[in-house]
Amino acid sequence: MTERMNVDGRWLDELSRWVSLESPTGDAGAVNRMMDLVAAEAEEAGIAAERVPGRDGLGDSVLLRAGPRTDAPAILVLSHLDTVHPVGTLADLPVRREGDRLYGPGIYDMKGGAYLALQAFKAVARSGDAARPMAYLFTPDEEIGSPTTRGLIEDLARNAAFALVTEPARDGGKVVTSRKGVGRFDVRIEGRPAHSGSRHPDGRSAIREASLQITSIEGMTDYARGVTTTVGTISGGTAQNVIPQHCRFSVDLRVATAQDGEEFARRILALAPVGPDIRVTVTGGMNRPPYERTDANAALYERARALADGLGFALGEVPRTGGGSDGNFTAALGVPTLDGLGIDGDGAHTLAEYALVSSIAPRADLMAGLLRTLR
Repeated sequence: MTERMNVDGRWLDELSRWVSLESPTGDAGAVNRMMDLVAAEAEEAGIAAERVPGRDGLGDSVLLRAGPRTDAPAILVLSHLDTVHPVGTLADLPVRREGDRLYGPGIYDMKGGAYLALQAFKAVARSGDAARPMAYLFTPDEEIGSPTTRGLIEDLARNAAFALVTEPARDGGKVVTSRKGVGRFDVRIEGRPAHSGSRHPDGRSAIREASLQITSIEGMTDYARGVTTTVGTISGGTAQNVIPQHCRFSVDLRVATAQDGEEFARRILALAPVGPDIRVTVTGGMNRPPYERTDANAALYERARALADGLGFALGEVPRTGGGSDGNFTAALGVPTLDGLGIDGDGAHTLAEYALVSSIAPRADLMAGLLRTLR
C-alpha cells in the first residue's frame, strides 16, 4: 500500500479560507492575496518560494522548489489561483458544507486541487523522499488563456521530466490525458453608413456581412474531426435608422490536432468580404496548442492508475476534453503530462460549484505518490 497522508478538519478550515478569498483574474490585488497565502504557507514549511511579479494589470505568480538538489529534470506541478467569479459572488454562493459537498466560488475550478496538491508537495518536501527535484508554479491568469504566464510555464517545462496539472477531476474522479487546442479570433467588419430610409441603396451593411461570415464560420464545425467553431460575442450598428458601418464578433476554435489547428486558423484568418465595398479584418490565432494523448502521456496515466489501485480506488481517464489548460503548453513541448489531478466535484463557473470532501484524501495521496515515485 502507498503511504497515506493525514487529512484532518484543519484542511477543510484552511480550504474554506482559500475559497473565501475571492480572486477573479482581473483583480490583481485579490489574486495576490491568494499568492500571499501560498508563499507564507510554503515558507513556514521551509520551502523556497520565488515571487514572480505580474504584468499587464494581472497578478503575481509563485514558484516553489523542493526535493533533491540535482540537475535532473524536475516534476512540474501546475495550479492557477484565479477564478471566473467576480468579487461579491460569496453573497450568492457562500462557503458552506452540505454532507459530502463543500460549496464556494472556485473551489472545484480549481482552489480545491491547488490546496490538496500543496499539502502533498509539503509532505513530500518534509519527508525528503521526492523522486526528483520538484517545482510547483501557481499562476494568476489561466482562466483567460495564461497570456502573461505561458512563457514562464514553457521555460519550466523545458527542464521538466513530467507535468502534473491540478485542474478538477472529471466524471466522478477521472483524470485527463488529452485536451483540445484553443484558438481565439476577433473579426471586425467595416461597411458604409447611410440613412436607412432615404439613402438605403448607398449603404453597405456591416451587420449583413457579419451574418454571412458567421454562417460560414459556424459551418466549419466538424464533429467527426473534433473541430468546433463558435461565434460567442457580437456587437455593431449605431442607430435603428442607419445602415450599420461597423460590426465586430469573436470566434472560438477548438481542435484535436496541431495540424487541424493550423488548417482552421488559416481558414479563419483568410476570411474575405462577401459583399462589395466591405472590409473584413481578422486577428488572433491559436491560444493553446492541442494536448494530444501520446504514448508518453498514456504511460504516465498508467503509473498513476497503478498508484491509485494501491490506495484503494480506481482512477479512470477522460481521453479528450474540449476545455484547454496550462497542460496544453507542457504537452505540446513533449513533456509527459497528466491533468485533472485536482479535486472531484461539479459546477465549475456556476453558482452551484462544489467539491467532494471525500475526494480530498485519496487525491492528495495520489499526488504525493506521484511526487515520490516518478523517476
